[in-house]
Amino acid sequence: MYELAVKKDFMAQHFLIGGDWGGENRKHSHHYRLEIQLAGNNLDNHGFIVDIVKINVCLEKLISGFRDKTLNDLPEFRDINPSIENLARISYQVFRRSMQDSGTHSIKVKIWEDEIAWVSYRED
Repeated sequence: MYELAVKKDFMAQHFLIGGDWGGENRKHSHHYRLEIQLAGNNLDNHGFIVDIVKINVCLEKLISGFRDKTLNDLPEFRDINPSIENLARISYQVFRRSMQDSGTHSIKVKIWEDEIAWVSYRED
């Protein structure tokens, strides 16, 4: 199996809802790092799992929806906590739709909220 990963950084704001998390309940920024990992058994006629240029285009489009925004204000986070877990799941869903024709058999999203904490999401 081949694996490929591409990552990009972005800034976004959020505040947690539904509990008492101290400072996390107030609007604050994170320097997120989002990594897309793709895996597949086969290469295309160019010898790629997926062209990295295509991944970059889809990843940039995904991140542009979050960059410099308050996640709580986005329709994707209506009525849910803008946790890193929900951000990973939503990012996966958006990216997966953009890569429908890639032939990739596995996609995983990994997001760092800071230097020590990350969450990943994938569907089997």
